[in-house]
Amino acid sequence: MGREITEEKLLKYFKITEEALSRLEIAVHEKSLLMKVAEDFLTMARSYFNDARYYYDKGDYVTAFAALNYAHGFIDAGVRLGVFRGEDDRLFAFG
Repeated sequence: MGREITEEKLLKYFKITEEALSRLEIAVHEKSLLMKVAEDFLTMARSYFNDARYYYDKGDYVTAFAALNYAHGFIDAGVRLGVFRGEDDRLFAFG
């Protein structure tokens, strides 16, 4: 059991989160009250993903990994809430 964040692990999670962001679809109607939630969650996911890249480029793998987890947390929360459509259990937590 490793206690460090390797570049290999970090790059794996960058790939998964980037693919999830690229395949994500908003599942609510544009006039729905939940549209603002969907937009906010998507903005937060993208922002944390960009933060992760920033910290990765600085060599701060711990903060980059944390930011990736926040990004994917917003994605998964949106899928579970039903504001995002995500059908691939490799990329999205749904249930």
